[in-house]
Amino acid sequence: MQYLLPASVFLLMVSVGLSLKLTEVVAHWRRLDWFMWGRLGTATFIIPSALALIIAKLFQLSLGETAGLFLVGVAPGAPLLTRNLARKGFDMQMAASYQVWAALMIPLLIPILVAVAGKLYGRDIWIPPAALFKQIVLKQFLPLTVGMIASRAFPRISRFQPVLNVLGNVLLTTMIAVVLFKMGPALKAITPLAPVAALLLAVGSIAAILLLTSGDALVKQTFAICNANRHVGLALLLSGQYVQARHALPIVACYALLAPVVVFVYAKCYPAQTVAPPMGRGN
Repeated sequence: MQYLLPASVFLLMVSVGLSLKLTEVVAHWRRLDWFMWGRLGTATFIIPSALALIIAKLFQLSLGETAGLFLVGVAPGAPLLTRNLARKGFDMQMAASYQVWAALMIPLLIPILVAVAGKLYGRDIWIPPAALFKQIVLKQFLPLTVGMIASRAFPRISRFQPVLNVLGNVLLTTMIAVVLFKMGPALKAITPLAPVAALLLAVGSIAAILLLTSGDALVKQTFAICNANRHVGLALLLSGQYVQARHALPIVACYALLAPVVVFVYAKCYPAQTVAPPMGRGN
């Protein structure tokens, strides 16, 4: 079981890397000015984490559930769930660029946000940035690089990307289902509002991008989908290794299961359409 989560994330990141081109990543980054980067950072890191705490307070979640929901809110940049979104017009290259940027921001912002949230609950929590950077390098940048090198050395290998994507998601879903099954009776202590809280966080993550960003509809809607796709694997790691939050897993698992539903409903109801001008330039 301990290998399922790393294996699923590795496969998903390799899948992303198979279609990722460094020149396009940089080109997408250059489309945004500093003001837009600031708004994007707020919508990606600050609003979801603050929203998680507000929802937890309103629903009177336990401390463990609150920690789990907050850690989901504070951890963006999960591997993309499916390439089917590309068929609906969303920009997969832009999504991958967003994911790489979010990963670079994680060691800088997560320690600060977790420390501040800990103070609100009378706890001193510090996550070393170096530890987060190591996790990002090993579990995101390394498989991304493997995928990029493989696609360059063997161009035909890119056709296996959908297979890797499906396999990675099957492993991730299996891991969550097995863990929840093993928890058994412990789940009875979890409030029935946990799935509702997870659903609201996913919807709020999409809304944060739509409200705070402007410009190109394709970019805006792609970022909205990426923002809802929080990094539940990182949230689980932080909850156990640093926050030591009991009962965090069920609400994290709720998010992992419900966020894809929110993403697909949004993609179906609001298919992406490209409009000018480019985002962050003259808006």
